[in-house]
Amino acid sequence: MDIQKIISDLVAKLTGNKDLIAKFTSDPAGAIKSLLGIDVDKTQIADIVKGVTSQLGDLSGNIAKEGAGFLGKLKNFFGIK
Repeated sequence: MDIQKIISDLVAKLTGNKDLIAKFTSDPAGAIKSLLGIDVDKTQIADIVKGVTSQLGDLSGNIAKEGAGFLGKLKNFFGIK
């Protein structure tokens, strides 16, 4: 499974959509399945979350502030530094 493609597809769908970002934040695996129609192995979720978080932050500059720190919370949840 191409994790980079999954990340870029997710970023394209999540960018600017706070509802989808909230869904991704609360249930990354469920959001990936509903947005892309694929099941992701649990070992790959952390890498995908890290990649999406990084790219969304780069695109918006202030996405963490705008989302009340949801990306930081998500990163902490998965133990990503």
